[in-house]
Amino acid sequence: MNTADPGLREEEEGEASGQGGGGGRRVGVPSTALFTDQYELTMLQAALRGGTADRRSVFEVFTRRLPSGRRYGVVGGTGRVLDAVENFRFDADVLAFLREQGIVDEPTLEWLASYRFGGDIWGYPEGEVYFPGSPILRVEGSFAECVLLETVILSILNHDSAIAAAASRMAASAGGRPLIEMGARRTHELSAVASARAAYVGGFASTSDLAAGFRYGIPTVGTSAHAFTLLHDSERDAFRAQVDSLGSGTTLLVDTYDVAEAVRTAVEVAGPDLGAVRIDSGDLLLVAHRVRQQLDELGATSTRIVVTSDLDEYAIASLAAAPVDAYGVGTQLVTGSGHPTCSMVYKLVARAQSADPKAPLVPVAKKSLGAKSSRGGRKWAARRPDAYGIAEAEVVGTGQVPAELADHLLQTELVKGGEVVAHEPLDVARARHVRARGALPMSSVQLSRGEPVIPTEYV
Repeated sequence: MNTADPGLREEEEGEASGQGGGGGRRVGVPSTALFTDQYELTMLQAALRGGTADRRSVFEVFTRRLPSGRRYGVVGGTGRVLDAVENFRFDADVLAFLREQGIVDEPTLEWLASYRFGGDIWGYPEGEVYFPGSPILRVEGSFAECVLLETVILSILNHDSAIAAAASRMAASAGGRPLIEMGARRTHELSAVASARAAYVGGFASTSDLAAGFRYGIPTVGTSAHAFTLLHDSERDAFRAQVDSLGSGTTLLVDTYDVAEAVRTAVEVAGPDLGAVRIDSGDLLLVAHRVRQQLDELGATSTRIVVTSDLDEYAIASLAAAPVDAYGVGTQLVTGSGHPTCSMVYKLVARAQSADPKAPLVPVAKKSLGAKSSRGGRKWAARRPDAYGIAEAEVVGTGQVPAELADHLLQTELVKGGEVVAHEPLDVARARHVRARGALPMSSVQLSRGEPVIPTEYV
């Protein structure tokens, strides 16, 4: 199997992962057990020795603030978290590494050899929006089994949620015009696959990354680059070769030399049924208007215009009045459009006083004089709507859920007794995000700097 994701292996034919947009393949992953920080293992060793490892514990993932200027966050990566939890296994090679490096002692290695997460996980479903303090994920089980998952959960959620949020802002700016994810060459090869997945959840229609298409069933697109034009003796020869190979519905890149001349040649070669032209440089607003006028004059009235060239949500918004049919976005998307992480944290919020399964949970929280304060207690979350069904507050609380909020709870069961119960097609998460964003106040899609679009209330 040829794939850009080293170490992956396709499992038995017919096994659906439940992750694909259009029916992605079931792809196995290596052990995720070492996607962790060493202190998680040293804490485990000390807890095993001290007799506290089996205390029932509750950890929560949340962020204290949104990135500067953002009005809402987007939950991305939940499906990948579930895959990671399923594959968090300490196999022989991993245990040998830990032994050789002297990272933990033999009793701890023996405990790790049979590790399987056996607890429960609840969380905001993928594609949902979130706000400061939202309990995005809640992990419950023994301290030992929960503490090991901190880093892998945070690394996935922080990355994918950042990309999904950037994608959502770009999709809102695009106003229904399709967006193409084209950032594979601007990030780590494995991050590129995760970014394409998160972008799809956030509203992008397709990707240029074939590994993402293979793994998750995301529609893939791509035709040619400037190198293909430069390879040929003339632009006409390049266009002819591409049309002969891919048909008149292809997209021809028209800014290698002179745009006006290229558009004329493209229509002459492909005819008025030419699928699209792509513009990758220059004043995109001006050039798009000129190209549209020229295409119409040449009779290619149905030929679409695709623009690329280091776009972000602001550039996309500036082209709202331009005759542009689709946008290709790369660098700014896969770097979170200036915010590559969401600053999510994984904190112990409650624990039992003993290893007795019946011991009551005690709320716990770090005390801080700075901005790192947190709230103890096992939390629920609901989004309170106004009389028109539009969200007016994110309500977070502990204890009994008020009756008026019972139908507006946000967390869903993801893992029960160690078994994943919430695998879903990626298109479900994508559609969920459209609904969630549509239920926010209209100001949520404003690109001007501002506070979260709704407040977080604690009860």
